[in-house]
Amino acid sequence: MNAQLHHLVPDRSAAISLENEQQAIAVARELAKQFQTTASRRDRERLLPFAELDALSQSGLLGITVPEQYSGLDVSNSVLADIIAILSEADGSIGQIPQNHFYILEALRTDGTEEQKRFYFGRALAGDRFGNALSERGTKTVGHYNTRITRDGIGYRINGRKYYSTGVLFADWIAIFALDEEERLVMAFVPKGTEGVEIIDDWDGFGQRVTGSGTTVLNNVYVHADSVVLHHRGFERATTIGSVGQIIHAGIDLGIARAAFSETLDFVRTKSRPWTNSGVDHASDDPLTIARIGQIAIRLEAATATIERAGRKVDAAQIDTTEEKVVEATLAVAAAKVLTTEIALEATNTLFELAGTASVTLDANLDRHWRNARTHTLHDPVRWKYHVVGNYHLNGVIPPKSGAL
Repeated sequence: MNAQLHHLVPDRSAAISLENEQQAIAVARELAKQFQTTASRRDRERLLPFAELDALSQSGLLGITVPEQYSGLDVSNSVLADIIAILSEADGSIGQIPQNHFYILEALRTDGTEEQKRFYFGRALAGDRFGNALSERGTKTVGHYNTRITRDGIGYRINGRKYYSTGVLFADWIAIFALDEEERLVMAFVPKGTEGVEIIDDWDGFGQRVTGSGTTVLNNVYVHADSVVLHHRGFERATTIGSVGQIIHAGIDLGIARAAFSETLDFVRTKSRPWTNSGVDHASDDPLTIARIGQIAIRLEAATATIERAGRKVDAAQIDTTEEKVVEATLAVAAAKVLTTEIALEATNTLFELAGTASVTLDANLDRHWRNARTHTLHDPVRWKYHVVGNYHLNGVIPPKSGAL
């Protein structure tokens, strides 16, 4: 690893070292309590969570997927999704920010060199944050790229423009995805502040408002050769890159759904009025309301169980990375992503259905849950996940190798 990179470390306290999965979950819950108290204000006023991300860095949670041979905790994927759900229930934006961080670490685990793994896993354990420069506007599909990486002496130069760069405003390292001279996709690491990198805070989505998902402009950015990972290799064979990325997305949606459900319970118990013809004195005694609450609770339970099962399938595929194991993981994670997408949208809609007109005030800001769910669930259309699962079972068609599956 290039010597100069070892000196590019953030000026903050080192991350704590987590001992086990139970401690990681407990730390996530403590952070969630802190994040939840100011989540509505951050959303309303679009206050970017720099302090909260520093707390996340110092918590040790950003290193939980680092493999044991690199001194990491290497948590199960069920636990990873659970931790993301805990953070997302507190604040959907903060829960989404580390998704790309963990995707990048999985891509590094799969296709990085030993030297790259030692260095970047070490930085993750120290609390460094990895942000992405992946998606682009104006291409034929989301899977096409105009950004290019070309040889320049012993290194490379990158030119292009990225959008939806989730978390890049808070990142210590930017993972830039670009096509090389042979049209192959690579992932190149550059420290934040590298000459030629311009980060624009122009994300104006109505949901997930403080994820820092703006534009990244790359103007002749120099990249050291040993900072480039051949990412295309991860999709030329069976790997768990897509499954890890997608189970995290499922955790985000589950967390948002739980937040909406909690708000529904509180509002119906304390503020909602019963319907005129219900014959009850309290909204919480309305039998139709009770049944609807039960329906949402059951679907939340089903989504939670599906994520846990999918996580075990991903664990198995990481240990024994065969085509069969990876397909099982892919299908299980696709099911989890479908269910969590649907419950996130249903729970956030039901909040207003049961809470009533009083719940739509700007001051309450309960619409942030629906806005977050609607925005985040647009990442990967579930209609295609139904197709992939159905095509496998009916026609024996192996799911495509993709970061979206």
